Amino acid sequence: MKSHFNISSRNIEFTPPPVRKMKRGIQFGIGSRAALACAVTGATAMMTTIGSAQIAYDSASGSTYSGGWSAGQNGGSGFGAWSFNGTTDPSGTADPGAQQTMSSLSSIGTAWTMFNLGSAPGGSGISDTGRAITEPGGLQVGQTFLTVIQNPTAYNFYGGFDVLFNNATDNNAAGNNASVIRASVFNYFGNNWGINDPTDHATTLSSSTTGAAGMDLSLTLDSATAYTLTLTPLSNPSGAYTYNGTYSGAINYVNFRLYDGLSAGPNDTANNLEISSIEITSVPEPSSWALISGLGASGLLFLRRRK
Repeated sequence: MKSHFNISSRNIEFTPPPVRKMKRGIQFGIGSRAALACAVTGATAMMTTIGSAQIAYDSASGSTYSGGWSAGQNGGSGFGAWSFNGTTDPSGTADPGAQQTMSSLSSIGTAWTMFNLGSAPGGSGISDTGRAITEPGGLQVGQTFLTVIQNPTAYNFYGGFDVLFNNATDNNAAGNNASVIRASVFNYFGNNWGINDPTDHATTLSSSTTGAAGMDLSLTLDSATAYTLTLTPLSNPSGAYTYNGTYSGAINYVNFRLYDGLSAGPNDTANNLEISSIEITSVPEPSSWALISGLGASGLLFLRRRK
């Protein structure tokens, strides 16, 4: 490559690098082109990394739960302490500490496990678990609540399980199905998931499919009145079921309930409900996307005009 330094016996002369002219009179030297390339690269990187932000997260495999799972524990961030209020033994007596534990036997790995010591309806047999969303106002428009669960696969008549998104301060007791949005399977209505907001909607996704290897459940608030709920069986992600519905009210509490057949205990995965993680993420507002996209597009336009 030809040097920009011309050396003779009389002097040393510096010749500046060539400057290329653009049609609109904009000039770019080597340094300017490098800076522009960095700007475009930076904008592109921002577009890929700013796609979502984690608002809240907790995992059953976290160190907070190494000693087990108990009421009042508050691992992770963005959620309130776990409550087992509403759990009752076969006689209907409150028993919030006896039907929840940690397990690592299911296909979703280490999980918070709910099981029943008494079958419904002979005993109330309900295991009730929940916690608050601590962000002021609860789940916000543009945010997504995600959880990974493994539901029971055994078919038990007059039993079932649900996930409730509530405007509440504690778990719903047995028989109280009031909620902003509810996803459930109750076998006297069939073996498929249903969605209630509060209008009932039957899905085509069975609990045996979602329970085979676990399921991702995601709830996104699209606006102040509209939401998207997606149930994705981990055994067949392409078989995900998505429902777009409307809702009314704040969502500041998440409640998992198991009201199903008699379980043999913590290791009876066919009859238990297990939760491996819960999380809330958000995406940038449209104005933020426009700003970032505009920065990247402008840089790319400049580079294109140089050619």
